[in-house]
Amino acid sequence: MRLSQATGRRLIAAVPTLWLLLLFLIPFLIVFRISFSEVRLAIPPYTPLLAWHHGALHFEVHWSAYSFLFTDPMYVSSYLYSLKVAAVSTLCCLFIGYPMAYAIARSGPATRPLLLMLIVLPFWTSFLLRVYAWIGLLKNNGVINNVLLSLHLIDHPLALLQTDFAVYIGIVYSYLPFMILPLYANLEKHDETLLEAAADLGARPWRAFARITLPQSLPGIAAGSLLVFIPAVGEYVIPTLLGRPDQLMIGRVLSDEFFENRDWPVASAVAILILLLLIVPILLFQRVERRQLETEA
Repeated sequence: MRLSQATGRRLIAAVPTLWLLLLFLIPFLIVFRISFSEVRLAIPPYTPLLAWHHGALHFEVHWSAYSFLFTDPMYVSSYLYSLKVAAVSTLCCLFIGYPMAYAIARSGPATRPLLLMLIVLPFWTSFLLRVYAWIGLLKNNGVINNVLLSLHLIDHPLALLQTDFAVYIGIVYSYLPFMILPLYANLEKHDETLLEAAADLGARPWRAFARITLPQSLPGIAAGSLLVFIPAVGEYVIPTLLGRPDQLMIGRVLSDEFFENRDWPVASAVAILILLLLIVPILLFQRVERRQLETEA
Protein backbone atom coordinates (compact mmCIF):
# COMPACT_ATOMS: atom_id res chain seq x y z
CA MET A 1 0.00 0.00 0.00
CA ARG A 2 2.83 2.40 0.82
CA LEU A 3 4.49 1.70 -2.50
CA SER A 4 1.29 2.37 -4.41
CA GLN A 5 0.67 5.64 -2.52
CA ALA A 6 4.22 6.81 -3.21
CA THR A 7 3.86 5.88 -6.86
CA GLY A 8 0.56 7.75 -7.06
CA ARG A 9 2.09 10.87 -5.54
CA ARG A 10 4.97 10.73 -8.03
CA LEU A 11 2.56 10.35 -10.93
CA ILE A 12 0.47 13.28 -9.72
CA ALA A 13 3.59 15.43 -9.33
CA ALA A 14 4.93 14.26 -12.71
CA VAL A 15 2.05 15.82 -14.67
CA PRO A 16 2.64 19.48 -13.63
CA THR A 17 6.40 18.90 -13.70
CA LEU A 18 6.21 17.70 -17.30
CA TRP A 19 3.92 20.58 -18.15
CA LEU A 20 6.38 23.13 -16.74
CA LEU A 21 9.27 21.37 -18.45
CA LEU A 22 7.64 21.56 -21.86
CA LEU A 23 6.08 25.02 -21.64
CA PHE A 24 8.57 26.91 -19.49
CA LEU A 25 11.98 25.32 -19.11
CA ILE A 26 12.56 24.35 -22.75
CA PRO A 27 11.43 27.75 -24.17
CA PHE A 28 13.48 29.49 -21.47
CA LEU A 29 16.59 27.55 -22.46
CA ILE A 30 16.02 28.45 -26.11
CA VAL A 31 15.69 32.15 -25.25
CA PHE A 32 18.71 31.92 -22.94
CA ARG A 33 20.77 30.37 -25.72
CA ILE A 34 19.74 33.08 -28.23
CA SER A 35 20.72 35.84 -25.80
CA PHE A 36 24.38 34.81 -26.15
CA SER A 37 24.31 35.11 -29.94
CA GLU A 38 24.76 37.98 -32.35
CA VAL A 39 22.21 39.32 -34.79
CA ARG A 40 22.62 38.53 -38.49
CA LEU A 41 20.59 38.89 -41.70
CA ALA A 42 19.60 35.26 -42.09
CA ILE A 43 17.06 32.69 -41.00
CA PRO A 44 17.21 32.32 -38.04
CA PRO A 45 18.35 35.92 -37.44
CA TYR A 46 21.13 35.06 -34.97
CA THR A 47 24.49 33.35 -35.04
CA PRO A 48 24.84 29.76 -33.78
CA LEU A 49 26.78 28.99 -30.63
CA LEU A 50 28.51 26.05 -32.30
CA ALA A 51 30.16 26.78 -35.63
CA TRP A 52 32.82 25.21 -37.84
CA HIS A 53 35.95 27.25 -38.50
CA HIS A 54 38.90 25.87 -40.40
CA GLY A 55 37.69 22.32 -39.93
CA ALA A 56 37.22 22.61 -36.16
CA LEU A 57 34.09 23.05 -34.05
CA HIS A 58 34.14 26.27 -32.02
CA PHE A 59 31.86 27.30 -29.15
CA GLU A 60 31.17 31.02 -29.51
CA VAL A 61 29.52 33.00 -26.71
CA HIS A 62 28.76 36.67 -27.29
CA TRP A 63 27.99 39.10 -24.48
CA SER A 64 27.21 42.01 -26.79
CA ALA A 65 23.44 41.85 -26.19
CA TYR A 66 23.81 42.16 -22.39
CA SER A 67 26.48 44.85 -22.60
CA PHE A 68 24.27 46.79 -25.00
CA LEU A 69 21.37 46.73 -22.52
CA PHE A 70 23.46 48.15 -19.69
CA THR A 71 25.09 50.86 -21.82
CA ASP A 72 22.08 52.10 -23.77
CA PRO A 73 20.13 54.59 -21.60
CA MET A 74 16.83 53.71 -23.29
CA TYR A 75 16.84 50.18 -21.90
CA VAL A 76 17.88 51.31 -18.42
CA SER A 77 15.12 53.93 -18.32
CA SER A 78 12.59 51.38 -19.63
CA TYR A 79 13.51 48.93 -16.86
CA LEU A 80 13.32 51.60 -14.17
CA TYR A 81 10.05 52.99 -15.51
CA SER A 82 8.52 49.49 -15.64
CA LEU A 83 9.54 48.80 -12.05
CA LYS A 84 8.16 52.17 -10.95
CA VAL A 85 4.81 51.64 -12.70
CA ALA A 86 4.51 48.10 -11.34
CA ALA A 87 5.38 49.17 -7.77
CA VAL A 88 3.00 52.15 -7.71
CA SER A 89 0.21 50.10 -9.30
CA THR A 90 0.73 47.34 -6.74
CA LEU A 91 0.48 49.81 -3.86
CA CYS A 92 -2.69 51.33 -5.34
CA CYS A 93 -4.22 47.87 -5.74
CA LEU A 94 -3.30 47.08 -2.14
CA PHE A 95 -4.84 50.27 -0.70
CA ILE A 96 -8.01 49.78 -2.74
CA GLY A 97 -8.23 46.00 -2.57
CA TYR A 98 -7.59 45.49 1.15
CA PRO A 99 -10.74 47.31 2.36
CA MET A 100 -12.78 45.55 -0.34
CA ALA A 101 -11.44 42.12 0.61
CA TYR A 102 -11.96 42.87 4.30
CA ALA A 103 -15.55 43.96 3.67
CA ILE A 104 -16.28 40.82 1.65
CA ALA A 105 -14.70 38.56 4.29
CA ARG A 106 -16.81 40.18 7.03
CA SER A 107 -20.06 40.19 5.04
CA GLY A 108 -22.86 37.71 5.60
CA PRO A 109 -22.81 34.23 4.07
CA ALA A 110 -25.72 35.14 1.80
CA THR A 111 -24.12 38.24 0.23
CA ARG A 112 -20.55 36.96 0.08
CA PRO A 113 -20.95 34.87 -3.13
CA LEU A 114 -22.62 37.83 -4.86
CA LEU A 115 -19.78 40.18 -3.92
CA LEU A 116 -17.16 37.68 -5.10
CA MET A 117 -19.02 37.28 -8.39
CA LEU A 118 -18.89 41.05 -8.89
CA ILE A 119 -15.12 40.93 -8.38
CA VAL A 120 -14.68 38.13 -10.93
CA LEU A 121 -17.28 39.52 -13.36
CA PRO A 122 -14.81 41.64 -15.42
CA PHE A 123 -12.95 38.46 -16.41
CA TRP A 124 -16.03 37.39 -18.36
CA THR A 125 -15.24 40.04 -20.98
CA SER A 126 -12.16 40.41 -23.17
CA PHE A 127 -9.14 42.03 -21.56
CA LEU A 128 -8.48 44.04 -24.73
CA LEU A 129 -12.08 45.22 -24.84
CA ARG A 130 -11.91 46.44 -21.25
CA VAL A 131 -8.74 48.41 -21.95
CA TYR A 132 -10.28 49.92 -25.09
CA ALA A 133 -13.26 51.03 -22.99
CA TRP A 134 -10.95 53.24 -20.94
CA ILE A 135 -10.01 55.12 -24.13
CA GLY A 136 -13.64 56.16 -24.49
CA LEU A 137 -13.70 57.24 -20.86
CA LEU A 138 -10.41 59.15 -20.77
CA LYS A 139 -10.18 60.87 -24.17
CA ASN A 140 -10.78 64.62 -24.51
CA ASN A 141 -14.39 64.20 -25.63
CA GLY A 142 -14.90 61.12 -23.48
CA VAL A 143 -17.34 60.41 -20.70
CA ILE A 144 -15.24 61.77 -17.82
CA ASN A 145 -14.45 65.11 -19.48
CA ASN A 146 -18.03 65.56 -20.71
CA VAL A 147 -19.42 64.96 -17.22
CA LEU A 148 -16.95 67.39 -15.64
CA LEU A 149 -17.69 70.01 -18.29
CA SER A 150 -21.45 69.63 -17.85
CA LEU A 151 -21.05 70.07 -14.08
CA HIS A 152 -18.91 73.19 -14.72
CA LEU A 153 -16.08 71.73 -12.66
CA ILE A 154 -13.58 72.36 -15.46
CA ASP A 155 -13.42 74.93 -18.28
CA HIS A 156 -11.59 72.80 -20.85
CA PRO A 157 -11.05 69.04 -21.27
CA LEU A 158 -8.34 67.47 -19.15
CA ALA A 159 -5.50 65.57 -20.82
CA LEU A 160 -6.18 62.17 -19.28
CA LEU A 161 -5.40 59.84 -22.15
CA GLN A 162 -1.79 58.99 -23.10
CA THR A 163 -0.47 59.91 -19.67
CA ASP A 164 1.07 58.04 -16.77
CA PHE A 165 -2.21 58.50 -14.93
CA ALA A 166 -4.04 56.55 -17.66
CA VAL A 167 -1.49 53.72 -17.40
CA TYR A 168 -1.97 53.49 -13.64
CA ILE A 169 -5.75 53.53 -14.05
CA GLY A 170 -5.65 50.74 -16.62
CA ILE A 171 -3.28 48.52 -14.64
CA VAL A 172 -5.07 49.01 -11.32
CA TYR A 173 -8.45 48.34 -12.91
CA SER A 174 -7.21 45.24 -14.74
CA TYR A 175 -5.25 43.64 -11.90
CA LEU A 176 -7.29 44.67 -8.87
CA PRO A 177 -9.09 41.28 -8.66
CA PHE A 178 -5.70 39.56 -8.42
CA MET A 179 -5.11 41.53 -5.22
CA ILE A 180 -8.60 41.12 -3.75
CA LEU A 181 -8.97 37.36 -4.14
CA PRO A 182 -5.78 36.29 -2.24
CA LEU A 183 -6.53 38.84 0.47
CA TYR A 184 -10.08 37.56 0.81
CA ALA A 185 -8.87 33.94 1.00
CA ASN A 186 -6.59 34.97 3.87
CA LEU A 187 -8.95 37.29 5.75
CA GLU A 188 -11.85 34.84 5.55
CA LYS A 189 -9.89 32.33 7.66
CA HIS A 190 -9.19 34.71 10.56
CA ASP A 191 -10.62 33.90 13.95
CA GLU A 192 -12.94 36.76 14.91
CA THR A 193 -12.87 35.75 18.57
CA LEU A 194 -9.37 37.23 18.75
CA LEU A 195 -10.79 40.67 17.93
CA GLU A 196 -13.53 40.16 20.52
CA ALA A 197 -10.93 39.24 23.12
CA ALA A 198 -8.89 42.33 22.23
CA ALA A 199 -12.00 44.50 22.62
CA ASP A 200 -12.75 42.93 26.01
CA LEU A 201 -9.21 43.80 27.09
CA GLY A 202 -9.75 47.43 26.16
CA ALA A 203 -8.08 47.60 22.75
CA ARG A 204 -9.57 50.07 20.31
CA PRO A 205 -10.61 48.77 16.86
CA TRP A 206 -7.66 50.33 15.04
CA ARG A 207 -5.22 48.90 17.56
CA ALA A 208 -6.78 45.45 17.36
CA PHE A 209 -6.56 45.64 13.58
CA ALA A 210 -2.90 46.69 13.66
CA ARG A 211 -1.90 44.05 16.22
CA ILE A 212 -4.05 41.09 15.10
CA THR A 213 -5.63 41.37 11.65
CA LEU A 214 -2.80 43.06 9.76
CA PRO A 215 0.00 40.68 10.85
CA GLN A 216 -2.14 37.65 10.06
CA SER A 217 -2.95 39.01 6.60
CA LEU A 218 0.69 39.50 5.55
CA PRO A 219 0.78 36.26 3.51
CA GLY A 220 -2.30 37.41 1.60
CA ILE A 221 -0.73 40.82 1.04
CA ALA A 222 2.46 39.22 -0.27
CA ALA A 223 0.58 36.83 -2.56
CA GLY A 224 -1.65 39.56 -3.98
CA SER A 225 1.28 41.93 -4.45
CA LEU A 226 3.20 39.32 -6.41
CA LEU A 227 0.20 38.52 -8.59
CA VAL A 228 -0.08 42.22 -9.48
CA PHE A 229 3.58 43.23 -9.60
CA ILE A 230 4.89 40.38 -11.77
CA PRO A 231 2.56 40.82 -14.77
CA ALA A 232 2.56 44.62 -14.41
CA VAL A 233 6.33 44.79 -14.97
CA GLY A 234 6.03 43.23 -18.41
CA GLU A 235 2.68 44.80 -19.33
CA TYR A 236 2.40 45.59 -23.04
CA VAL A 237 -1.24 46.25 -24.00
CA ILE A 238 -2.16 48.89 -21.40
CA PRO A 239 0.89 51.18 -21.86
CA THR A 240 0.57 50.89 -25.64
CA LEU A 241 -3.10 51.92 -25.71
CA LEU A 242 -3.27 54.32 -22.77
CA GLY A 243 0.29 55.52 -22.18
CA ARG A 244 2.57 58.10 -23.71
CA PRO A 245 4.29 57.13 -26.97
CA ASP A 246 7.60 58.59 -25.76
CA GLN A 247 7.69 56.55 -22.53
CA LEU A 248 8.28 52.84 -23.15
CA MET A 249 7.81 50.02 -20.72
CA ILE A 250 10.04 47.00 -21.07
CA GLY A 251 7.26 44.88 -22.57
CA ARG A 252 6.96 47.29 -25.51
CA VAL A 253 10.73 47.32 -25.93
CA LEU A 254 10.78 43.53 -26.00
CA SER A 255 8.10 43.42 -28.68
CA ASP A 256 9.82 46.05 -30.82
CA GLU A 257 13.14 44.21 -30.70
CA PHE A 258 11.56 40.93 -31.77
CA PHE A 259 9.15 42.07 -34.48
CA GLU A 260 10.40 45.44 -35.77
CA ASN A 261 14.17 45.45 -35.29
CA ARG A 262 14.48 41.66 -35.72
CA ASP A 263 17.22 41.73 -33.08
CA TRP A 264 16.49 38.43 -31.38
CA PRO A 265 19.64 38.32 -29.19
CA VAL A 266 18.86 41.71 -27.61
CA ALA A 267 15.18 40.78 -27.21
CA SER A 268 16.16 37.51 -25.55
CA ALA A 269 18.54 39.33 -23.21
CA VAL A 270 15.71 41.72 -22.27
CA ALA A 271 13.46 38.73 -21.48
CA ILE A 272 16.16 37.07 -19.35
CA LEU A 273 16.75 40.23 -17.33
CA ILE A 274 13.00 40.64 -16.75
CA LEU A 275 12.89 37.10 -15.41
CA LEU A 276 15.84 37.74 -13.11
CA LEU A 277 14.15 40.85 -11.77
CA LEU A 278 11.00 38.91 -10.99
CA ILE A 279 12.77 36.00 -9.32
CA VAL A 280 13.85 38.23 -6.40
CA PRO A 281 10.33 39.05 -5.07
CA ILE A 282 9.26 35.44 -5.60
CA LEU A 283 12.16 34.17 -3.49
CA LEU A 284 11.39 36.75 -0.81
CA PHE A 285 7.76 35.62 -0.72
CA GLN A 286 8.78 31.98 -0.39
CA ARG A 287 11.12 32.92 2.46
CA VAL A 288 8.32 34.73 4.30
CA GLU A 289 5.99 31.78 3.84
CA ARG A 290 8.64 29.34 5.07
CA ARG A 291 9.22 31.43 8.21
CA GLN A 292 5.49 31.58 8.90
CA LEU A 293 5.15 27.83 8.58
CA GLU A 294 8.09 27.35 10.95
CA THR A 295 6.56 29.67 13.55
CA GLU A 296 3.17 27.96 13.29
CA ALA A 297 4.78 24.53 13.68
